Amino acid sequence: MRTIVEIKNMSKRFGSTIALSNVSIEAYEGEILGLIGENGSGKSTVTSIYAGMQKCDKGEMLFEGKPWSPTSMNDALKHGVGMIVQENGTVPGISVAENIYLGEISEYKKGLFIDRKSLMADSQKALDDIGAEHIKAEMVTGALDFQDRKLVEIAKVMVNDPKVLVVDETTTALSQKGRDIIYSIMNKMKNEGKTVIFISHDLDEIMNVCDRLTVLRDGNIIRTFLKVEFEENAIKTSMIGRELQGNYYRDDYGDEVKGKAVLKADNLNKGNQLVNFSFELHEGEILGVGGLSHCGMHTLGKVLFGAEGVESGEFTIRGEHVKSIADAMKKQVGYVAKDRDTESLNLDASIKDNIAIAGLDKFAVNNMLILPSRENKYVNAQIEQLSIKCSGANQYVSALSGGNKQKVAFGKWLGRDSEILILDCPTRGVDIGVKQAMYQLMYKMRQEGKSILLISEEMAELIGMSDRILVMKDGELKKELYRSKELSEADVIQYMI
Repeated sequence: MRTIVEIKNMSKRFGSTIALSNVSIEAYEGEILGLIGENGSGKSTVTSIYAGMQKCDKGEMLFEGKPWSPTSMNDALKHGVGMIVQENGTVPGISVAENIYLGEISEYKKGLFIDRKSLMADSQKALDDIGAEHIKAEMVTGALDFQDRKLVEIAKVMVNDPKVLVVDETTTALSQKGRDIIYSIMNKMKNEGKTVIFISHDLDEIMNVCDRLTVLRDGNIIRTFLKVEFEENAIKTSMIGRELQGNYYRDDYGDEVKGKAVLKADNLNKGNQLVNFSFELHEGEILGVGGLSHCGMHTLGKVLFGAEGVESGEFTIRGEHVKSIADAMKKQVGYVAKDRDTESLNLDASIKDNIAIAGLDKFAVNNMLILPSRENKYVNAQIEQLSIKCSGANQYVSALSGGNKQKVAFGKWLGRDSEILILDCPTRGVDIGVKQAMYQLMYKMRQEGKSILLISEEMAELIGMSDRILVMKDGELKKELYRSKELSEADVIQYMI
């Protein structure tokens, strides 16, 4: 097979952190090459360099046998290499059409004006071609949810007909329909003799769709598996350098939750997102909430944290109404959003600032005087407890891997000892080692009598971790299921559709 992508002895440092150490990768025509590894292993770094997002410190890159050194992601895309990034890659304040043709709007100029009719028509065709007909080109991008913004990014890349497509942890943000769109694009490119580099933490997914699989750990290539060599335990061991110890999901059954209700919701209504929705969350309970995309479960999380209002109905924390986010925090409620980069974290601030901002009332003297020694002790305790891989508390969150960003988002609420945690897709974009650590942390909190509302799009996660599961469809509660060894994904999914 002809080599399309070639990376030779690439190295990259961020301060004192070695992100890549003499990494060499080849990808062939008509191939889907998987990249897998723990958070911070170098997967996104090496592909982002190849796609023009940043420069390496040393190394050589070739594209179709010729030297490759794109000046930007737009430059790379114009010359045949497109990348769908892990987090938000759209500009919120402009239209979908303007995002799809960002950097190319001048091509639609007619004199002093933009031919908006042609721009909208071409953009809508780009959306329709990938199967995202429900998104309209004239919509303001910021009004779309996280999943639909991802589909806009996909349309932007695919309208340029790239020869190489890098998919970086994109599927974790998508519903099954969105994933099917990605899989269809990847397979079409493979059949056309093009090349796909696919990064995912979902081992079942990556084993299913990839032809070869390269494992990175701590900035080094550990091993490349051929399709015939794919074996789950061997890949996991290569990723983390050891066999996983202890349980992944919970293994207890029949441990009935007997704690009193700490959160009660009565007939919540909000458009078609919440329709007469009622439930209770108890002390020492992990309550799962699942459903298809747009079923209303993500809206539920925002409402319960005081970030959005409802049209009618009410909910209480220990018998008291929640008036705002600040009020929810006073009542010891924490919230980790699905879209962590815009709703849970400030990427342009340090780890310390992100963690400390939620805990001022815990370490500031009289809630006013911030003593650096107390603040540092508070923040460093979370960095240590959660094993956040960083150069120090002052490192900017934007420089962290997805899994370490998620740990910072957790640290905000663990530091203030939140008694109720609303977790919306808490393991999105994190590796199996971090997932296991988060699951064990959630179970430990449950054992301490704390309460967790686990909103998730992963069936295995809901079934593996929840005491009860509330299944939502079109804003309504369709079914309540209890923890059982016999409970299967099919048992849950039948009530979602």
